[in-house]
Amino acid sequence: MNKKTILSKQALKRLPVYMSYLKSVDTQQVEYISSSTVAEALDMNDVQVRKDLAAVCKTAGIPKKGFVVRDLIGGISDFLGYSQGNDAILIGAGNLGMALMSYRGFDNYGINIVAAFDSRPEVIDNKKIFDISRLGEICKKLNVKIGIITVPDTAAQKVCDLLVESGILAIWNFAPTHIKAPEDILVQNENMASSLALLSNHLREKMAGE
Repeated sequence: MNKKTILSKQALKRLPVYMSYLKSVDTQQVEYISSSTVAEALDMNDVQVRKDLAAVCKTAGIPKKGFVVRDLIGGISDFLGYSQGNDAILIGAGNLGMALMSYRGFDNYGINIVAAFDSRPEVIDNKKIFDISRLGEICKKLNVKIGIITVPDTAAQKVCDLLVESGILAIWNFAPTHIKAPEDILVQNENMASSLALLSNHLREKMAGE
């Protein structure tokens, strides 16, 4: 794999999907896998899948056999930075914030939440939860570059601004609102309200058709 390989945002979003599927394959029984097999299993375009896998796999596919499954998993993991790990801090130690802090699955994706911040005295009595006033100090001390926002929508933009001021380069926003950041700061929004709206609309259409 060429270290200078650049993939589109759409391709980057597909890589974790490939990874999840490949990890479900029994590598004791299946050593090689073709892009067409992956595409069929995930209901994706074969040509697109082949291009994506070729871009991140350390070894080329073998004609009539495909890619080595272990090499694909390793290539995707390295490309996405899962193997090197990234420390993150979280703002908002409410129910969602605490659930994310307790989620052990982040370890599989190279994310380690090293500290959380809140403004409520009752939740700060914890060795990993600090007063929001210490955000800049601790980000600098730990050299953290990823911030996770789990505060109410009314506080999200202010928190975003504080993260940018503290040297954060990437923000994962769970607040149900749009936030603005400088162009060189990546903001990934996880708007659960939008997802629930799509689910509700789908159910309404299905039930109306019955």
